[in-house]
Amino acid sequence: MIKNKKPARQSITKPGLHRLYKIDKEIASGSFPNTDDLADICEKSVSTISRDIEFMRDQLYAPIEYDAFNRGYYYTKKTFRLSAGFTTAEDLLALSMAKSIFSLYKKTPLFEASKNLLESILTPIASEGNKDWLEDRIMVPQVASAKIDKTVWDNIVSGLKQNRIITFYYLGTWDDEEQFRKVHPYQLLFDSGVWYLYGYSEERKATRIFSISRISKTRLTNEVFSLPKNFNYNEFSGDSYFGVFIGHEKMQFSIDCYQEAEIYASERQWAADQKITKIEDGIKMEFSSTQFEKVLKWVLSCGSYSVPRSPKKLITRWKWHIKELNKNL
Repeated sequence: MIKNKKPARQSITKPGLHRLYKIDKEIASGSFPNTDDLADICEKSVSTISRDIEFMRDQLYAPIEYDAFNRGYYYTKKTFRLSAGFTTAEDLLALSMAKSIFSLYKKTPLFEASKNLLESILTPIASEGNKDWLEDRIMVPQVASAKIDKTVWDNIVSGLKQNRIITFYYLGTWDDEEQFRKVHPYQLLFDSGVWYLYGYSEERKATRIFSISRISKTRLTNEVFSLPKNFNYNEFSGDSYFGVFIGHEKMQFSIDCYQEAEIYASERQWAADQKITKIEDGIKMEFSSTQFEKVLKWVLSCGSYSVPRSPKKLITRWKWHIKELNKNL
C-alpha cells in the first residue's frame, strides 16, 4: 500500500519590509501583542500576520514564542531585533539612494524628519558591515539651495494638511517691497534646491507659485477652503518638464542643438510630445510647452550650441540677451 505523501510546505513569500519592522517593534516592546493586535496595527488580516510571524521565525530565525498567560508573542532573547541583513541587494540600493536623495533637503525642515526615518530603517545594516558601502559609494551631489524659516514651513504644512488659508508677506522677483498675500495652499513643489508653494492667491484671483525662501511673517488663519478638483500643479505645467513654472499660453518650440547641447537634449525627456530629428551636425528638438521662461533659460544655458527656430517670441528674446551680453565684452 502506497502511503500518502505529506503535502509539500508552501514557500513563504517575503512580506513587506515595513510591515516586518512594525511587528518586530511591537514584539520587542514587551507588550505581548497577539495576531489580532498586530493585524489592527498593520492594517492586514490575521492570516497575513500569522504568515509573517511564521516567516520571521522560520526564515529569519527570530526567537518568537507565544505566552499563554499574557496571550501574546514575545522574544525569548530580549535583546533580539530584526536585522536588515535579510533584505535583497535591490532593497539596500533603494534605501541608500533614498537617504542620499534626502540630502538635497539638508537646509529645509524636512531633512531631519526624513533622515531620522531612514536611519531607523538603515541602522541594523551597520551591524552587518555594510554601512561604509552604502554611505560612501552611493551619493547625490549637493545643489545650491535656499534656506527656509521653520515657522514659515510649519505654517504652510499645517495649512496644507488642514485646508486652512494662510497669510504672509512676499518679496516678488521684481518687487522693491514685500507684498501682503492671502493664499489657499495647494501643494509644495521642489526644484533645483528650492521649495515653492503653489496655491490660490485671493489678491490675484488666480493660482500662483511662491518661493518659500522669500515668504515671511506667515499666519495660519482659522478660515477653511475647499480644495478644487483641478488643483494639481501637473495639470497646468503644459506637459513639459523644465522645472517649476506655469505659463498661460502653450507654444510650439523648435530648437537646433549641437555638440554638448545635442547630447544633453537627446538623453532627456523634456516634454510629453517631444520629437527629435537628426539635422546636419546636430539635432532638432520640437515640443510644446507653457513654460516659456524656463525654456528660454535652458536655451541660454547651452550657449552657442543651441539655436531657437520657433516661436518668434523665443528668437526675439534670445537675440536680445545675446546683444546685452555683447555690450559687456
